[in-house]
Amino acid sequence: MCKVLGLNRSTYYKVSTRTASQREQENQKLDQEILNFYYNTKCRYGAPKIYRCLLQNNWTISLKRVQRRMSYLGIRSIVVKKYRHCASTGSVSERINILQQDFSATNINQKWCTDITYVHTTQDGWTYLASVMDLYSKKIIGWSFGNNLTAELAVRAVKNACLNVATPEGIVLHSDLGSQYTSALFEIYLAKKKIQHSYSRKGYPYDNACIESFHSILKKEEVNRCIYKDYKEAHQSLFEYIESWYNHKRIHSSIGYKTPDSIHAGAVS
Repeated sequence: MCKVLGLNRSTYYKVSTRTASQREQENQKLDQEILNFYYNTKCRYGAPKIYRCLLQNNWTISLKRVQRRMSYLGIRSIVVKKYRHCASTGSVSERINILQQDFSATNINQKWCTDITYVHTTQDGWTYLASVMDLYSKKIIGWSFGNNLTAELAVRAVKNACLNVATPEGIVLHSDLGSQYTSALFEIYLAKKKIQHSYSRKGYPYDNACIESFHSILKKEEVNRCIYKDYKEAHQSLFEYIESWYNHKRIHSSIGYKTPDSIHAGAVS
């Protein structure tokens, strides 16, 4: 066989009897751990989060090594398209901006933010998701999904958020200047609950960056990877993503690589 393959006998015996080094064995084990985390998160985690997961599982390792092994394995997190801001051309009156891009909070139920995003289905066309985030825990504490882009949709999301707090009085809720959030229906509901309303500046989404970031992550990790047949299928997918994955399992660098649920549950309301 060596003659046919043009190999020296010594080369054949050296390769056939060779045992993997300790480093190679460790890399094999590490690669398997990396792949487990990668596929268990539906390919959503990149090197920084997988690195944190490995540390939590008692690995002594560097981020650069995780990056090298992921490159060797040919895997990477889902890449989101770079955001391009388009200035608003509509006529909208400026309103008070209480937050002024100060997204910090010392406890839950101090500052919330809300926004609406679009989700397409093949049979029912565009559907709409309104979300409310607590800025301390980064948890989506209320959301609503509907076929119509209305003020009722926006109000329903805040109502669901209010179910998680004994009294919403004094909470600052930040939104953009969309017609749903400047409507009489929305303003009346906030006034009834004694919630303070803060608004982004016209055509300036960075004033509401946290909820914009959540919707971007939602699109990157779930919506843009699926083709939804109808409203029901989209609703089921969003429910599983928000309640089972984002709030309960997804770790966030901004809250010390913990989950929103764990931060929210550990806070003193």
